[in-house]
Amino acid sequence: MRIQLDYGRTGLEVNLPDDRVVGPLSIRPAPPLEHPERAIAEAMNHPIGAPPLAEVARGRKNACILICDITRPVPNRIILPPMLRILEEQGIARRDILILIATGMHRPNEGAELEELVGPEIASDYRIENHHGPVRDEHDYLGTTPNGVPVWLDSRYVRADLKITTGLIEPHLMAGYSGGRKVICPGIAGLDTVKVWHGPRFLEHPKADCGIVEGNPVHEENTRIALMAGCDFIVNVCLDGQRRVTWAGAGDMIQAWQAGVRFVEQVVKVPVAEPLDVVVTSCAGYPLDTTWYQAVKGLTGALPIVKQGGTIVLAASLTEGIGSPEFQQVMRENPDLKKFKQRIMDGDYFIMDQWQLEELCKVVERCKVKVVTQGISPETLRHCHVEPAASVESAVADSLAEYGPHARVAVIPKGPYVLPYVA
Repeated sequence: MRIQLDYGRTGLEVNLPDDRVVGPLSIRPAPPLEHPERAIAEAMNHPIGAPPLAEVARGRKNACILICDITRPVPNRIILPPMLRILEEQGIARRDILILIATGMHRPNEGAELEELVGPEIASDYRIENHHGPVRDEHDYLGTTPNGVPVWLDSRYVRADLKITTGLIEPHLMAGYSGGRKVICPGIAGLDTVKVWHGPRFLEHPKADCGIVEGNPVHEENTRIALMAGCDFIVNVCLDGQRRVTWAGAGDMIQAWQAGVRFVEQVVKVPVAEPLDVVVTSCAGYPLDTTWYQAVKGLTGALPIVKQGGTIVLAASLTEGIGSPEFQQVMRENPDLKKFKQRIMDGDYFIMDQWQLEELCKVVERCKVKVVTQGISPETLRHCHVEPAASVESAVADSLAEYGPHARVAVIPKGPYVLPYVA
């Protein structure tokens, strides 16, 4: 069976034994919107739980629009033009509109990457700046939540007269689903906030997982933090496997987002009859699979359907290597994952981005991991607590031989965009 995995910008075709494959497990068909630009503009004019954007913008002195960074394929080129047009029609001067890239703790997006993010015209005609999570002086302190999270958020957003957020709703490994409140926290949160909110007290909760909202402390806390900051209007979308817009919603930060979650739940959840010995997956290709830090999401997405002691085979381009200097440091300093877990649970150890190694721990505690990539060396992969493999085919063949003639392999070509579960 020939299957195309999302891998880098080009994809990766693999050939697997027909009689052993379950799937491919794919996003359910959802018709793409015929005129997405028109649908997004219509959503701004007829929002959910809020007045139209034109009414919300009327009389405001300035505006801050949050957009996701390059790691999320949000169609900013069709979201931003009608939004910016409405703001200017309501009297907000172009010089008083700031597009703020909600990088969270990721690196800034500049130059050609910025043009890719918003399009060359908006990149040249509007003020676009990056959030810098580790720079405390660029954040305002809004207080501490009842759960003990100190709230530091980007001053440029907090002090704006009109606050708008955009984003993409898809499964998220910790917060249930992305979009909505998440572009505020962690999108424009300071390190002091993320350090606690992304700490073991929240992440080790059994409901801090993909596709879970109710009772998920990560979701509940970043919603609380976003409400402290305020949000006047959101515009969110859902995408299909070809990254075409299938749903567009706007309006109230909570109500509009919940409508999108209800839509996407019907699309991304895919059942299997029982846990499988082997799961082949990806990290959804570019831009999500460029670093090992991001690629961990492909592993956690497959975890619900792999047997205890089974194997996940991940194909990811990893063209930018391991990830941030901090993530490289935390990987380097913690060759023993059991000791790492003890260090973070004891609370006497912290390095930015350690939360992704914590998520990797959940995977390797359950199963083996084999990684196929051209981005980093086999030696480096071994230091990442996984096994290198020359090809997906060889990794699957070795695993099926290990587990015996009745072993089966599930294939998830689009990785974490699909939410598999055991029915």
